[in-house]
Amino acid sequence: MNQFQIIPAIDIIDGKCVRLTQGDYSKKTVYNDDPLEVAKQFEDVGIERLHLVDLDGAKQGTVINYQVLESLASNTKLTIDFGGGIKTEEDLSKVFNEGASIATIGSLAVKNKSLFFSWIQKYGADKFLLGADVKEEQIAIGGWLETTNISVFDFVKENMNQGIKTIFCTDISKDGLLKGPSVELYEKLIMQNNSLQLIASGGVSCVDDLYALKDMGCSGAIVGKAIYEEKITLNDLKQFM
Repeated sequence: MNQFQIIPAIDIIDGKCVRLTQGDYSKKTVYNDDPLEVAKQFEDVGIERLHLVDLDGAKQGTVINYQVLESLASNTKLTIDFGGGIKTEEDLSKVFNEGASIATIGSLAVKNKSLFFSWIQKYGADKFLLGADVKEEQIAIGGWLETTNISVFDFVKENMNQGIKTIFCTDISKDGLLKGPSVELYEKLIMQNNSLQLIASGGVSCVDDLYALKDMGCSGAIVGKAIYEEKITLNDLKQFM
C-alpha cells in the first residue's frame, strides 16, 4: 500500500486563492490574495504535493493562470498537479514547462478521449492525474454543469486499460459542504479495481475523515475548504504525517 498523501488544493480565480461551494462560481470565498504564501505554509508543515486548479481556465476552456503556477513551482519544492482549461497540446506543454509535474485532466478525457489517450502514449500515464467528477455514480463534466450517462466504474476501467493508475474522484453532492467524503463510492471503486490508486476529493471535514480514507485503502485525499475554514489546522496536518 502506498503511503497516504494529503494533497491540499489551491483554487485560483483572478490570481487569488479561493474556494467554491459545489462548483458554483457565485458561491466564492477568497481566502488569500497570495497563493504563494498559502503554498509555503503547506510546505513548512511537511506537505509535499499540491493540487492547483485554474478556475478561470476551467470556465474559459484554456489555461489562464500560468503565472501562479510558475511562481509556486519556482519558489517551492512542492510537486504540483495543475488542472483547469487544459484542452490542447499547446496548453499541456506550457503547463509542464511552467513547472507542473502532473497535468490534471477531467472533461477532456470524456469529450475527446482519443486525444487524451494519445497524450498518455506520448508523455506517459504517470504525468496525468485523471479527475472523475461524479453525480449519482455518473460522470459529470464541464465544471459539473453537464451530467453524462457514463458510469464512473466504466470510465475508471477504460482509462486504467490505457495505463492510468491514479484517479481522483469527487462526489459533487459532497463537495465544499464539510459533511464527510463519499466513503461508499470509494469502497466500491477500490473493490472493483485492486491496482487503482484512488485519491478522495470533496467533503473532507476533519482529521477523522482522513484516517477513515487511509484505512479503507485510498492513496491520498485532496483537501480544500476544511483547511481554509480551519476544521483541519496546519498543525493537524503536521501530526497526521
